[in-house]
Amino acid sequence: MEKQGSIFKENYEKYMEQIRNLDFSKIASKLRLVQQDNGLIVPFFNRNFKVDFKGIWDEEGNLPLYSECVVIAKYLLLCPDHIPSFSQWITYKDFKNAAPFAGAFTTNVEKVIAKRFSHRLDALKKAAQRLGGKKPTDIDFSYELIVQFPVLPSFDLLLVFNDADEEFPAEARVLFPDNAESLLDMECLAISGWLLSDYLYILAGGEGFTIM
Repeated sequence: MEKQGSIFKENYEKYMEQIRNLDFSKIASKLRLVQQDNGLIVPFFNRNFKVDFKGIWDEEGNLPLYSECVVIAKYLLLCPDHIPSFSQWITYKDFKNAAPFAGAFTTNVEKVIAKRFSHRLDALKKAAQRLGGKKPTDIDFSYELIVQFPVLPSFDLLLVFNDADEEFPAEARVLFPDNAESLLDMECLAISGWLLSDYLYILAGGEGFTIM
């Protein structure tokens, strides 16, 4: 773990070197972010993180999880000149470059959510509400629970869930807007889903993150 932590720190510093070359005013305008005290406020999963030339900080002024840092950093570094319009919700594997991560996404995110919340629909509903999830008014899928989560400005995730019954096991699907790959790469999209799974688990009384 010590060696792994050293690698994480090295990668974090590489991201920060790139972030220091950004024009925060342009990034703020394109991504609809607020500038504050020579930095940017980045809403991420219902919390406000700050990014400045010194680092990435959570609401308590601490260094976030490495995975949180990666997604926030890439969100700023990959900022597009234009964000395509949203058309439809799609699965992770529907992205053209998803193949290297698709199997792991199903295993580490969707199957884990299904297992953790099997026969615990009420607990999932309460955790989703605490994470800022809302029931969308314009979606009519045949699932017991449909919740839309704001991840980053212009990027939401949609969780659909059927609880287990006498015939079928619990089923969970995490869906993405089809324009999400214009904002983040495949690794970060997968990390976002994994973080969603862990956040919900912890907010429902579970202990600890499974992602670094």
